[in-house]
Amino acid sequence: MKLLGIGSLATLAMLIIAGVVAAKSPDKMAEPMAMGAMNSAPEEKALFAGGCFWCMVKPFETLDGVASVTSGYAGGTTDNPTYQDYGSGGHTEVVQVVYDPKKVSYNTLLNTYWHQIDPTDDGGQFVDRGHEYIPVIYVYNDEQRQLALASKAKLQASGIFDRPLTVPVLDAPKFWPAEEYHQDYYKKNPIRYHYYRSRSGRDDFLHKIWDNVKYDPTAAQMKVDLKKQLTALQYKVTQEGGTEPPFDNAYWDNKKPGLYVDIVSGEPLFSSLDKYDSGTGWPSFTKPLVKENIVLVEDNTLFTTRTEVRSKKADSHLGHVFDDGPPPTGMRYCMNSAALRFIPVEKLAEAGYGEYVKLFQTTAAGMATKP
Repeated sequence: MKLLGIGSLATLAMLIIAGVVAAKSPDKMAEPMAMGAMNSAPEEKALFAGGCFWCMVKPFETLDGVASVTSGYAGGTTDNPTYQDYGSGGHTEVVQVVYDPKKVSYNTLLNTYWHQIDPTDDGGQFVDRGHEYIPVIYVYNDEQRQLALASKAKLQASGIFDRPLTVPVLDAPKFWPAEEYHQDYYKKNPIRYHYYRSRSGRDDFLHKIWDNVKYDPTAAQMKVDLKKQLTALQYKVTQEGGTEPPFDNAYWDNKKPGLYVDIVSGEPLFSSLDKYDSGTGWPSFTKPLVKENIVLVEDNTLFTTRTEVRSKKADSHLGHVFDDGPPPTGMRYCMNSAALRFIPVEKLAEAGYGEYVKLFQTTAAGMATKP
């Protein structure tokens, strides 16, 4: 047996101690891996209906950051639909896009979508007719909804299409993947795919609309574009901080139930449930519907200090807030009708605000149970 020197014994002792510490602290060994896992962004989903799903796959698959594009069915009332019966079950052909938001934005997906469809046709798409082929943007969260609505409004205002855009923005229903032979059809059956697509009318339409036109409805909108979208008063109020006349505006005495959204971006701002008659001649509310959509700014014009109210996404001037309102908040959000668009409760789902319908149903139910 070989004897160890003092230096070797010291080294051995240090190794043993290090081993004991490591054994008592296994989480330290896993920490680098955990940090790496924390840094990896979770993938997100998007869901689009744009007519025949064969034609909607390739445009998204070519985007860097898209992990997968799956053809399928959605929006109907039946479970496990097949290609033979999805139409009778009320389903529509869709594609589900799984993507890395750090590499490709939802706005990029929206821009891609608008460039693949005829957004003025609510009876189908091109040669394919019927509910199975209608265009729809299905959204998984409020952020997607606001981005989709904003892009739709900008595209409508651009004048590229001479008819109203009819694509609804709806809450995403359950997605049912289509049969395997439908997946990546353009790769598996390139000849049949190109034969169908070239005769469907899709490419002819897209070339007619988009050739020599460079427009991204999701890009930052210049105020010169807003002048085409808004009336002179709406532009003066939202973009130049103007004020409309009291008692001579659209919503000061509107008593219908519904939501008030930003005239530019469509972001939800106020509810009729919080509206009251302040006697000022402008629509007034005790609180915002979505606090995160409101930005408060100190306003030192008119030789006094007031608190200006602006919308977060569109940065529209909305009005001012004062602390002379009724209970329970004691606040008066005094808004300009010209900065708002009113959506009646019966139109909320159709307009893409279906998640807020329950607010009015709950209120109605509460009033019905009162003695």
